[in-house]
Amino acid sequence: MSATSRHDPVFAAVDLGATSGRVITGRVGADALVLTEAHRFANTPVRLPDGLRWDVLALYQGMLDGLRKAARSGPVASVGIDTWAVDYGLLDSDGALLGMPFHYRDSRNVRAADEVLARVGAQDLYGVSGLQHLPFNTVFQLAAHRSTAQWEAARTLLLMPDLLVYWLTGTVGAEATNASTTGLFDARTGDWSEALIGRLGLERSLLPALREPGDPAGTLLPHVTEFTGLPAGTPVTTVASHDTASAVAAVPATEPGFAYVSCGTWSLAGLELDAPVLTEESRAANFTNERGVDGTVRYLRNIMGMWLLEECRRTWERDGLSPSLPRLLADAVRARPFAAVIDPDDPAFLAPGDMPSRIDSALTRTGQALPDGPGGYVRCVLESLALAHRRTLRQAAGLAGRELTRIHLVGGGSRNELLCQWTADATGLPVTAGPAEATALGNVLLQARAHGLVGSLADMRRLVARTQELRHYSPQGDPAAWDRAEDRLEATCTADAPGAADRSAEDEGRNSDG
Repeated sequence: MSATSRHDPVFAAVDLGATSGRVITGRVGADALVLTEAHRFANTPVRLPDGLRWDVLALYQGMLDGLRKAARSGPVASVGIDTWAVDYGLLDSDGALLGMPFHYRDSRNVRAADEVLARVGAQDLYGVSGLQHLPFNTVFQLAAHRSTAQWEAARTLLLMPDLLVYWLTGTVGAEATNASTTGLFDARTGDWSEALIGRLGLERSLLPALREPGDPAGTLLPHVTEFTGLPAGTPVTTVASHDTASAVAAVPATEPGFAYVSCGTWSLAGLELDAPVLTEESRAANFTNERGVDGTVRYLRNIMGMWLLEECRRTWERDGLSPSLPRLLADAVRARPFAAVIDPDDPAFLAPGDMPSRIDSALTRTGQALPDGPGGYVRCVLESLALAHRRTLRQAAGLAGRELTRIHLVGGGSRNELLCQWTADATGLPVTAGPAEATALGNVLLQARAHGLVGSLADMRRLVARTQELRHYSPQGDPAAWDRAEDRLEATCTADAPGAADRSAEDEGRNSDG
């Protein structure tokens, strides 16, 4: 395999996740793809009197510091930015930011959906946007924001990656994969839905023109080039700015029939389709139809993901316990299988806070024994996530009329061997794990494609498969044990259903710090 050369252009990928940000440099050769981390910085939300906010100025400074380090690694051909979805900033008529953007885990969103659904019924909303019902979808956040002075002064809405692109270049736009997560996007036409925007009483002028991955987004402003040391005229390239869309673009699938799980803070589990599935059955199953690269559809469902484990670890650390992840995983192996299972999608787990206590509450409500020590909690979380992957992917395949042959598990969760093996065991399908840096790879590859260095989406995936470290897991153990665990989980969820929404709303209101 040929290596990249120091003369090859460098692509700077700004990749912002819910807990940290990175600037990654990537070099793409004919048969090589090499990433190097230039800079990493924390993404720490701030609790203000009016709610939980993102410290977007710290994120912007971290990005600039990272681009300055990236400039030392070689001739930077372009910059691309991806972040999490749904959150946004509002600009006034002068282009100034109106306050720090709200965090999607803020408790203001809990009841805002009612206002939206009173104007546009759930079926009508899904029939256009195809979006999974989540309390923090942008369309619901906007309903919570409308009674504020900031809203009255707002003239432009920019999703998080578009806001950062604006600060780098001075140009305004809305990247399509991220726009598709707002609830204001037409899943069929691939454009803003004029009908939904009108029915919700929103100003169409708030929403900028759409950009597609690969489109130019402008060049760096003079003060940015002065600070970073990047050359004047350095372009910013539109990538799949929703981090999951970039991750799915880098799934190393070389054959049809694949499913994916992009596993980090969230597990995004689903299929890649050519057209959205907008049936009532799909809505009732709470599947989302989000835009992918080249007009594809990411047909998936959000699962709470490694957030559960990370919040448990934060709680234990606050309590004076600091077990390492390898120790926790070793203890999980020794814990009793299927001693306790939870539904990771329970809204009670959404907000930051004491996750072990919330798991205890869920298990007590459903008549299950509490885990014995941290290893038991880890086993409970990972087995429950594997069951959620199984349930979600089987439902997706049935609703889309697909047969699955393999699961590609990418993102940080691909490093967790227990989760990968138990996902294979639970689903009965082989799992290919990796790359862990799928989001940054997708970001870099889309920049490289815009510069003519790679071809089709299939070409990009073949390059990832040839050049990145992958691990393969075959199903093991007794499939009937997973069947019994799922039956037990379904029975407990059904028994726990009455009043669950009220409890989860109360829990979220009490636990919106963190």
